[in-house]
Amino acid sequence: ELTLVEFGGGSVQAGGSLTLSCTASGSPLGDSGMGWYRRIPGHECEMVAITTSDGRTRYDDSVLGRFSISQDKAKQTASLQMRDLKTEDTAVYFCAPNWETGDYDDCSPRSYSKGGFYWGRGTQVTVSS
Repeated sequence: ELTLVEFGGGSVQAGGSLTLSCTASGSPLGDSGMGWYRRIPGHECEMVAITTSDGRTRYDDSVLGRFSISQDKAKQTASLQMRDLKTEDTAVYFCAPNWETGDYDDCSPRSYSKGGFYWGRGTQVTVSS
């Protein structure tokens, strides 16, 4: 069973930077990409950034130019470098495998995704003004 663990969150002031990391273990991801999602309080889960099996990246418009995703397929890890953070980036961030069946909309701590895996606990990012 795939286990996802996110870490690196914290509290920063607006304009600051954080780097989130994720490890995936228990099941091989092969050439699959990975992704970062977030759940803002009172909002639905949203895709933040993903990598694809052929190395492309895609970002939500709200983070384009500020966030950068990277993946190490051999180590089954992914990172999300976040800079120029804004208060609206405050959320719980989750990582996920990218099975390329569509973006997920059900990120929630330790819940089962329609994508066929369990979400991790997530990592809290709080940006203050």
